[in-house]
Amino acid sequence: MRLVVLGPGYPFRGGIACTTTDLVLALRERGHDVRFITPRRQYPRWFYPGGDDRDPDACRPVEGAERLLDPLRPAVWPGARRHVLSLGADVWLFPYWTWAWAPWWRYLLGCRTRPPAVAVVHNPADHDAGAVRRLAARLVLGRCDGLFTHAASLVDELRRSYPAARAASFPLPLPEAQRVPESDASRRRLGFSDHDRVALFLGLIRPYKGVDLLLEAAARLPRESPWRVLVAGEPWGAEGSRLRRMRDDLQLAERVCLDLRWVPETEVGGLLAAADLVVLPYRSGSQSAVAPLAFAHGVPVLCTRVGGLDEIVEDGVNGLIVEPGSSAAIAEALGRLDDAVLGQLREGVDATAGRLGRDRYAQALEELVTAVIEAP
Repeated sequence: MRLVVLGPGYPFRGGIACTTTDLVLALRERGHDVRFITPRRQYPRWFYPGGDDRDPDACRPVEGAERLLDPLRPAVWPGARRHVLSLGADVWLFPYWTWAWAPWWRYLLGCRTRPPAVAVVHNPADHDAGAVRRLAARLVLGRCDGLFTHAASLVDELRRSYPAARAASFPLPLPEAQRVPESDASRRRLGFSDHDRVALFLGLIRPYKGVDLLLEAAARLPRESPWRVLVAGEPWGAEGSRLRRMRDDLQLAERVCLDLRWVPETEVGGLLAAADLVVLPYRSGSQSAVAPLAFAHGVPVLCTRVGGLDEIVEDGVNGLIVEPGSSAAIAEALGRLDDAVLGQLREGVDATAGRLGRDRYAQALEELVTAVIEAP
């Protein structure tokens, strides 16, 4: 098939850029003719915490990628749309995850002579979206011919909301295995002893991700517990100040380390090498790119039962699952994780890779694209 993929890639950072880049590469590996059209900028400068959304190490450069899009500058949209149309694709593929790109997607999909369009729906609407942002999502997704998501639990929701579109799902795949730093050296560099067990939260810090619940869980652990919590990620809004106050109020300075900044791609492997466990204490959500990242580095995951997380994390096999919103449940789960149980879960992680490979992910999307093309 001749496919055009539109979305962020190199040199931008973030999960959407990484998964879109990996999708392009996987589809090419499956023999498709794929053109990759990327943006000159991803967000307004005020939109992203830290003021910069670039990290040249986050995504690999893709041969032939064309930096033509600017979702924030309508004056360039007509030329970009004409170029995309000139490529003669069988299908357009693009990620949907935020209202900030919705006007551009709506404009692109508005032309009458376009090929079918399939959206990779990371979020059916922005997290904590109000009426306007939910409407923005509907105005885009309502013009799509296919909707591909990462949680089976979302497929029925998408079918109800967009009955004219075909829908399918497959969990986010494990990223390609990379050279793993030596665990003991990584732990020493981060200030952890050989006797500590390290529970890591990694990623952007937003209220729905429940990092405060992880701190409350740490406060519930007995004094003699070997668990230490490392929170590594960039906070949105006032989340950083709130977590620092919580750590001080709960007297967790010796148990909780807060590394509140964007973690460059070059440091991620060292953090995961030091971790005994990755914790995703989400209050809500559809999926997480951090879970497959943890598995790719051999680290079990403790998560909550939200969205499609329980489609990748198998309770008692490669991680543990607790109900959302409960710091007591997180603390109880940590208390059950001794060295023997952690060893069993690591063995389960090793068995997970086969069912969550990048090729199987691309194949599932390919099947949806084929159904869209062949639809009467």
